[in-house]
Amino acid sequence: MRHRRHFSLEQAHATLGWVSERLEEMRLARDRMLDSDAREALGQVASGNGGGPHGRTVSEGFLALREAAAQLAAAGVVLRDLDRGLVDFPAILDGSEVYLCWVESEEDEIAYWHDLDAGYAGRRPL
Repeated sequence: MRHRRHFSLEQAHATLGWVSERLEEMRLARDRMLDSDAREALGQVASGNGGGPHGRTVSEGFLALREAAAQLAAAGVVLRDLDRGLVDFPAILDGSEVYLCWVESEEDEIAYWHDLDAGYAGRRPL
């Protein structure tokens, strides 16, 4: 077994709102990290001073991104693609370890699964 935690379909469904919130936090944090004004200002300041408020914008973005990613990982949720909102939930299906596969655009229903090594292209309906 690759994963210590496995979700039932019901458990995975119950976490979708929480997962969506973490994904949104991560996107907002990434946007702060990639803020062009902050990054440009950081490039113009002395390397030893952290860039003041601009450095804080980038570093707070990094910390928020890292925290949300850690929360997903601690819950056992596998993030595959932040932009698409693609996540996998380790599960046991017919005695085999698989992933319940969900994309944010699929609303509040997990309708697909795939083998551990199959990826998104190998999704099959539940």
